[in-house]
Amino acid sequence: MATREGSLEAPTRHPIDWKNPDFYNAESCEKEMERIFDICHGCRRCFSLCNAFPMLFDKIDESPTMELDSVPKSVYWEVADQCYLCDMCYLTKCPYVPPHQFNLDFPHTMLRAKAIKFKEGKTNFRDKLLSSTDALGKLATIPVVVQAVNAVNNNSVTRKVMDSVLGIHQDRQLPPYTSPTFRSRAQPSHGHPVHDGKRSPGKVAIYSTCYVNYNEPGIGWDLMAVLNHNQIPALLVEKEACCGMPKLELGDLEAVAELKEKNIPGLAALARQGYAILTPIPSCTLMFKQELPLMFPDDEDIQLVKQAMYDPFEYFSERYADGLLKTDFTESLGKVSYHVPCHLRVQNIGLKTKELLERIPGTTVSTIERCSGHDGTWGVKSEYFDMSMKIAKPVVRQLKEDKADYVSSDCPIAATHLVQGMQEQKEKQHPISLMRIAYGLPAH
Repeated sequence: MATREGSLEAPTRHPIDWKNPDFYNAESCEKEMERIFDICHGCRRCFSLCNAFPMLFDKIDESPTMELDSVPKSVYWEVADQCYLCDMCYLTKCPYVPPHQFNLDFPHTMLRAKAIKFKEGKTNFRDKLLSSTDALGKLATIPVVVQAVNAVNNNSVTRKVMDSVLGIHQDRQLPPYTSPTFRSRAQPSHGHPVHDGKRSPGKVAIYSTCYVNYNEPGIGWDLMAVLNHNQIPALLVEKEACCGMPKLELGDLEAVAELKEKNIPGLAALARQGYAILTPIPSCTLMFKQELPLMFPDDEDIQLVKQAMYDPFEYFSERYADGLLKTDFTESLGKVSYHVPCHLRVQNIGLKTKELLERIPGTTVSTIERCSGHDGTWGVKSEYFDMSMKIAKPVVRQLKEDKADYVSSDCPIAATHLVQGMQEQKEKQHPISLMRIAYGLPAH
């Protein structure tokens, strides 16, 4: 048995070798999956995470030898389909990640399998459609179109058709589209001159994200209100495309590269000007902090953007540490049930949202650090909906037990999913919106 040298060191990440032709060699990928799955079978620490691990372990236990050698290779690709690249196994559970000599990277091996599947033309129309968040948003938020789209998404008859034809589950609550969009109404906040803190730049550029722009612009408006209240000059990134995370999860790495070319030049220019870049959706933040730097490790602009990129509460916490964040809260929030999204947890910034909300007088925060089970488009799909609700059950149970005044998550899609699981009327608010409420600021 090999030693566990390096297992107590902080996890490191190797660049994604996606431009190497061997990356798309299915036989080579299967050998790596076999190596990794055999290690996972002997460990099983990740059995309580996503469904990829229970599926793998069940298939092994049901095989003739109860070992991986008697599991059909077709199962390997089914396991890859169950992985939604949350990264929780890599950063919270696995003892065998680099620098350990086993060099195990489960999520990026699953990413490789998804990329091969996409390259071989085995990705269906629905998955390509759902990953085109920017294109869908631009179409759905046309004033004449938006009401029709929302009506279709809320009609039981058309939802059954969408389920049978497209494979979008009829019971999944879909986020409404809105017109006007966030970007069309957001105004730059010049504020008053502010000092750069030791930790935090004194001016902010907002990368609004597809979701905030097209689905919940109120989150963006509340972010602008909180920044303005703190006299922090803020502007919107001039040109913005999807961050690329939905395409990454699909395995369409060429599309990720195309989106990178649209986003990075403008973001890098802002970083050079000393702006902190804020993204109000954790998966988008993670894309710029981790996945793009690993896909393009030699791109200086991407590394520059990585250093300038902040989760909003990471930024607010640094402003607070610098003595530059206002604490003139006028409204208590009572009890908040706060779900920490996986894509925020793996950024390794700590519980900044919780810590800041708890500084609001008369506010207590109950924290839930467990996967919601939704993950972008995965929980929307007909074949995964029931599993997504099953994964959410422990979180939903705690939310019900908390009996809080607010249900909140930095990921608004996760919050909607969890409230649906609760099957009761409950007010959902993004943590940024809770900050706006606590400051006593009016809604947009």
